[in-house]
Amino acid sequence: MAAMPVAMSSTERLRATYLGQPVDHLVRTEFSVWMEAVRRWRSEGLRLSWRDILGLDHEPSEEELARHEEMSPQASPALRQLLHFDEPAIHHVRVPLGGCEPPLFPEYERKVVERQGDYEIIQDQAGRLLKVFLGRRHGFMPDYLKHAVSSRRDWEEDVLPRLDITTPERWASFADAMDAASRARAQGMLIRQSVIGGYMYLRSLIGPEDLLYKFHDDPELILDMMDQWLVVADATIAKVQGQIAIDEIYLDEDICYNHGLLISPAMFERFLLPYYQQLVTNARARQAGHVYFQVDTDGYAVPAIPLYLKAGMDVMNPFEVAAGNDVVQIGQAYPELVIIGGIDKRVLAAGKEAIRGFLTYVLPPMVKRGRYIPECDHGVPSDVSWENYTYYRELAAELDH
Repeated sequence: MAAMPVAMSSTERLRATYLGQPVDHLVRTEFSVWMEAVRRWRSEGLRLSWRDILGLDHEPSEEELARHEEMSPQASPALRQLLHFDEPAIHHVRVPLGGCEPPLFPEYERKVVERQGDYEIIQDQAGRLLKVFLGRRHGFMPDYLKHAVSSRRDWEEDVLPRLDITTPERWASFADAMDAASRARAQGMLIRQSVIGGYMYLRSLIGPEDLLYKFHDDPELILDMMDQWLVVADATIAKVQGQIAIDEIYLDEDICYNHGLLISPAMFERFLLPYYQQLVTNARARQAGHVYFQVDTDGYAVPAIPLYLKAGMDVMNPFEVAAGNDVVQIGQAYPELVIIGGIDKRVLAAGKEAIRGFLTYVLPPMVKRGRYIPECDHGVPSDVSWENYTYYRELAAELDH
């Protein structure tokens, strides 16, 4: 890279990273930290109140804490300073387009359906029946017993009405969201609108196994469901862009597992790609500034990269190392791709020697390459000690420029 520039603001640094321009140091962020990890850290030397850790204006109750499964260290000025993080550079527009579940209005009632010893059957907001540990909702994979769409009748009578873009409740928070986005823009922040990915949307409504059968047995149902996905996503993003220019569309997808794609490339190109291309094309046509397209998928993502590049992808995360992703190799193969993640959570738990060995492998070539933001390959788990995590943050700050 070129000679190191003078000190940059967090937004200048992020914009330069996306453009492949020189930076004073790599962007310093973290995707999230599990609350179980933070509780552990407080017992091991993190001497901050919950108010300071969460960046709140009050000390939260235990009930309030229980509603947090993960937290962002960037939200806390105290943690930012302690762990060498940048100030937040991206504002997330809070206009609901889903995440891991589709943006249903109204959502299904969340309720306990049945108790079975140490387990309970619950209905979640996406209409799924899940078997979970009694009183626990986080830190494990539930058993999915039933999904909302098993037939065209389920789709047309029960789910499709919940995806009506004219439902007033869908827009109840829109004005407040635009006010917040305008304030963030005035501070120079990038503006991001998230949307549930088409695969995640279909999987959450149909189920991962049944979805594969539906691709073959009832493709017209899948196409009808994706038509409505595009209607909701495109209309919402258009409404946002009518008020403020956005910098990024963030696609929550999770379409990979540890050997690659969960569906075939042919399925992707028939059932997902045209919709992504249309959404991105429409968003980019509405404004002068470039709209970046970021894709978030767990698992071994390398086979997915060329498919998403066809859709206009600029940025991808988190590149789980346990699944076989090596960001140094991927960075060489795709020099224009902005890469976020690739820091092995297992290494962070293994100790200082392992952390130093891993960071000295990844950071020097990725600093030279650019277009890289190191983060733990998704939420920092509870097996990472406070001593190991602070060592990681200190060493990363030494090696990232």
